[in-house]
Amino acid sequence: MSLLPIFVKMQGRRVLVVGAGTVALEKVTSLLGTGARIAVVAPEAKAEIRALAMEGRLEWMRREFVAADLDAQDVVIAATNVPEVNAAVYGAAVERGVWCNSVDDIPNCDFFFGSVVRRGELQIAISTAGESPAYAQRLRKEIDARLSEDAGEWLARMGERRREILTTLPAGEERKRLLHELAQGGPGFGHPTLTAINTVRMGRPGSDLAGARGKVWLVGAGPGDPELLTVRAVRLIESAEVILHDDLVPQAVLELARGAEIVSVGKRCGARTIAQEEINALMVERAREGRSVVRLKCGDPLIFGRAAEEMEALRQAGVEFEVVPGITSALAAAAAIPASLTDRRSASSVTFSTGHHAQSHDQAAMPAVENTTRVVYMPGRDLTLLAAEWMAEGLPADFPCALVSRAAQAGQEVRHTTLANLGAAGPVQAPSLLLAGWALSRPAAEAAVRTAVDTFAEA
Repeated sequence: MSLLPIFVKMQGRRVLVVGAGTVALEKVTSLLGTGARIAVVAPEAKAEIRALAMEGRLEWMRREFVAADLDAQDVVIAATNVPEVNAAVYGAAVERGVWCNSVDDIPNCDFFFGSVVRRGELQIAISTAGESPAYAQRLRKEIDARLSEDAGEWLARMGERRREILTTLPAGEERKRLLHELAQGGPGFGHPTLTAINTVRMGRPGSDLAGARGKVWLVGAGPGDPELLTVRAVRLIESAEVILHDDLVPQAVLELARGAEIVSVGKRCGARTIAQEEINALMVERAREGRSVVRLKCGDPLIFGRAAEEMEALRQAGVEFEVVPGITSALAAAAAIPASLTDRRSASSVTFSTGHHAQSHDQAAMPAVENTTRVVYMPGRDLTLLAAEWMAEGLPADFPCALVSRAAQAGQEVRHTTLANLGAAGPVQAPSLLLAGWALSRPAAEAAVRTAVDTFAEA
């Protein structure tokens, strides 16, 4: 079956819906915003359809369908649960040259309703020619999840700019180029360039962009697997004009960008290639050019990501910004083991620290039984000193530990050990985390709980 996908102006056209149940209500709802003149014929109707009739938004004829109901109609929808009635509607429509859609009845259809994603005047319609409406709905949900909520607003603004271009510049290659430049992308699929917009506003090429407003998003890239990015992070990466990323953000994530300027601003193994002040300056500079900037950080921006310094710099510069959370690598590492960091039998809290600060636990405040899962980001290659400090705090030699390398990425590695053997565990490939606690070992956790119970009973 070869179908012609078209969008039809329905303002003032007459549409008859035969039936007034759930399916009919769905079709009526889709027609209400089109300006069509809707009539419903059915002996009984759902409360919602009766209410619409009372409000004057449609006409309800409370009786059975007769062929004469199609006289002067432009479109008819057969939406009853009686196949014989739907077939009779289609037959009468064919005789009168009225287009008919018989719901879920492919042979008795002249056209099909698509599964539609709407953002204002933007509509994306999907059809399977009636073969699988469920598949069309699935595709609609996927597109809906990825298309920015403000796409309709963006389209309205771009429509205004387009009309300005058409009235300001004469026909020719320059105007054609600007129109195409203006239409590049849109929210979720790339933003229009500010050059085109400001050229129109100023009435001449090469306008100064110093007055244009940009924005910075501090986005969590998660542990590295693109499938663990949030839907919002994907949208922003795809639509960004500038991406300033940590070195550990994998190429698979960066490949989601579409035409953005991509700049690495991270460091590896302590080797600093760019100062934090330079990163701050880059964010401010690009945003003041009126560009959309994504500061892409590994894991979650607010966990050891220097987000506080960057937010303060943006505030002082008067640059608008927003934080988009990501999955922190500690959670990916726990999933790699797998282990619950808050197993209620052995851990009532979780502490996050870096290798530099992991030795700062207050020994005097240590509970009789350690019930905290410790997560150490960037633990370093030599863990001998850390192990000694923890044992000096009173942690036992058999305290379970796990080193997780490249969590949720290709080459992921999990190395189990104990506190006594932690120093001899050997280095693992970066990026890595150290997890320690009874929650990592069920037998050990059960033993810890039994010890705690015995201690309480003796007391």
